[in-house]
Amino acid sequence: MQQRLPAEPPSAPRPRTFAALALPSFRIMWAGTWASYIPFFMAFTVNGVVAFEIAHVNRAVGTVIFSQGVAMAFLAPLGGAGADRWPKRRLLVLSQSAAAGVFAVFALLLALGRLSIPAMALGSFVIGVAVSFLGPARTAYAVELVGPELRGNAVALNQVPLTGSQVLGPALAGLLLASPLGAVGAYTLMSAFYVVAALSLAPLPRSVARPDASETHVIADLLEGLRYLRGHRRLRLLVLFFVSVIMLGFSYGTVLPGLVSRELGHSPTEGVPLLTFTSALAGLSVALVTARVADSRHALPTFTVMPFVFALGLLCLMSAPVYAAAVAAMAVVGLGFGGFQTLNAAVIVRETEPAYLGRVFSLSMLAFAGNALMSYPVGLLADAVGERATLGVLCAAVVAVAGAISLRLRTR
Repeated sequence: MQQRLPAEPPSAPRPRTFAALALPSFRIMWAGTWASYIPFFMAFTVNGVVAFEIAHVNRAVGTVIFSQGVAMAFLAPLGGAGADRWPKRRLLVLSQSAAAGVFAVFALLLALGRLSIPAMALGSFVIGVAVSFLGPARTAYAVELVGPELRGNAVALNQVPLTGSQVLGPALAGLLLASPLGAVGAYTLMSAFYVVAALSLAPLPRSVARPDASETHVIADLLEGLRYLRGHRRLRLLVLFFVSVIMLGFSYGTVLPGLVSRELGHSPTEGVPLLTFTSALAGLSVALVTARVADSRHALPTFTVMPFVFALGLLCLMSAPVYAAAVAAMAVVGLGFGGFQTLNAAVIVRETEPAYLGRVFSLSMLAFAGNALMSYPVGLLADAVGERATLGVLCAAVVAVAGAISLRLRTR
């Protein structure tokens, strides 16, 4: 009699890229997230071009971005503590309303011919305050709307509007800058987007404040979050990895107007938007792929490879002899940055207890605060040694840091 072979264990369900979008509440929030991120990335292009055309030096662009970084460096950890204790939906409405007000003021001042670098720096500081609360609250709220089995997928999908907006933002910015509406029209549209983002939250369920929030001070919560991170070595390395790579490498945007104008022979108004659009389009493509593996064992290995792809793109951009080659190089930059940014959220959420998500994500947001703070010295360096040499320095820094920290991650 033939012996029956034991039945094979049921295979694990295949990961689905858009699994969390089956939930109506998450789907509504996800759609509104686009309206929040599009103006944010329009601002990188519009502010950079406007600041460079006002002062004609790289450090002017760096000054505007630096101001946003100062606010984020001081307030991002506080924003994370607030996201873990205050109603998240309310934080999102308030922060997006503040951003809408800033861009409305920019549009008015520019229309009157009164916009200056100090005014832009002050407005960027307010945007930094808003983003410090907006980012952690949005991530924590996304996790709150889905079940534990979809946390990684939801957080990864929440990065798709972030990456996709890097496509639409520069594209809209470029179209408006080249149109009769100019930067005034761009700032007006950016303000309107934030208004829509705030209104989109109305049909969503109220997020509940932490029951014991009144028993502790927000600073005590912040310190508790720092102690939690300090006690988890692997999580600490992941946050350090993301912060270091973004802080050192992503400030390449500071030199793009100067690179386009002085090295590639194009107007910043026309040349910068296409470069950022190309990078973002590549980033969106890889974000959709990496969202599929966000809850799998492949997430961490892929995450650690992406900074080297990013650095390769910076090297290609530094070496680009003509504008067309720079466009191709920016596609490589986008592939590396998009995958790294998308998987950062996924690998961190898998290592973090839900009660600490806001605080841990706020600390990872220090990456963008550090990047903004780096923009001013990067601008000074570019004015001193040139845009190409500066890109080479940034590329080398990313490779060195990514190599050291990824090796430590693999041995723990």
